[in-house]
Amino acid sequence: MITNTPFKRMPVSIWTLGLVSMFMDISSEMIHSLLPLFLVGTLGASTFTVGLIEGLAESTALIVKVFSGALSDYLGKRKALAVLGYALGALTKPLFAVAPSAGVVLTARMLDRAGKGVRGAPRDALVADIAPAEIRGAAFGLRQSLDTVGALLGPLLAVGLMLLWDNDFRAVFWVALVPGVVAVALLVFGVREPEQQVGEKRANPIRRDNLRRLNRTYWWIVGIGAVFTLARFSEAFLVLQARQGGIPVAYVPLVMAGMNLVYSGSAYPFGRLSDRMKHGTLLALGLIVLIAADLILATSDHWLSIAIGVSFWGLHLGITQGLLATMVADTSPADLRGTAFGFFNLVSGIAMLIASAAAGLLWNRFGAAFTFYTGAAFAAFAMGGLALNAWRQRRLGGES
Repeated sequence: MITNTPFKRMPVSIWTLGLVSMFMDISSEMIHSLLPLFLVGTLGASTFTVGLIEGLAESTALIVKVFSGALSDYLGKRKALAVLGYALGALTKPLFAVAPSAGVVLTARMLDRAGKGVRGAPRDALVADIAPAEIRGAAFGLRQSLDTVGALLGPLLAVGLMLLWDNDFRAVFWVALVPGVVAVALLVFGVREPEQQVGEKRANPIRRDNLRRLNRTYWWIVGIGAVFTLARFSEAFLVLQARQGGIPVAYVPLVMAGMNLVYSGSAYPFGRLSDRMKHGTLLALGLIVLIAADLILATSDHWLSIAIGVSFWGLHLGITQGLLATMVADTSPADLRGTAFGFFNLVSGIAMLIASAAAGLLWNRFGAAFTFYTGAAFAAFAMGGLALNAWRQRRLGGES
């Protein structure tokens, strides 16, 4: 009975938001699981170009979240912005199918990720608005878990279509439009936004006096989230490592499918655990798992090592991603949640750009192993930051 309580109490709109994320991730991962191979093999791009495209695209998404999150706070409405972002993400999918060069792929990727940026902070703030506080971690974990089911199904569908259509990248990219449209329809008709307080005067959320309401603990979470991002560069390099290890092109998306299987299976249980366990302890566990993943991937490109390393990578994501979102929600005022998620993702976006571009350079100059060793070093640095914060909290007589 106790075990099932969060499921029974979970609002329908949280489930629907999870399904929206799932269908959009099916759409996106059908493309993203093949895109590095399409860029390098079909369009002749370098690994540095892949890293740069990934870094620019992901950082665009995260930076746009600042403005969409603040706008959702100012308007007191979040669903309309989320719909706009999902619609933009769906409509950019055909650009990948017709792209003749890496430049067009970059444009498509940045527009696609801009859509993610528009929807991300309002959607996360919407989850926090809808979910009861005592099961907020479970709610974020559930949404992340369903999101990751899509990230699992997308690569599997890509593999099937690649085998069926003799490695026709562009045909697969066209099919990716369909689940994107389904995601938009579900959001429009299936999610009910909570009523906002009437008569409350809206002020600019990023005004100085409002930003002062985001306390020191919140900004510490922003900082540690950025270091996590530096330690975990784009998953595109997992795909490249798999191809370098000799896995046939049509089967490479299974690498992302395996990662997302573990991610999906672990996100909800660890989300529930975060409602009852010290957050600092869970963050440290996530970093230990990430270090293990990097070291395994650095030492061998055998298919079994890749499978184990990628599984650890997915477990790290399952432990930490919903947790960090919960920590942001817990440390920010309700009327500034969109802005709080926006700034969190702005700093993470800058870190993602640096990490992905650096990973591409290191890969080109020193090889794959050095790239993963560097990721492990940044994760160890983040561990040091957690330990320092725990020591400081003990000195102050508080809790981490």
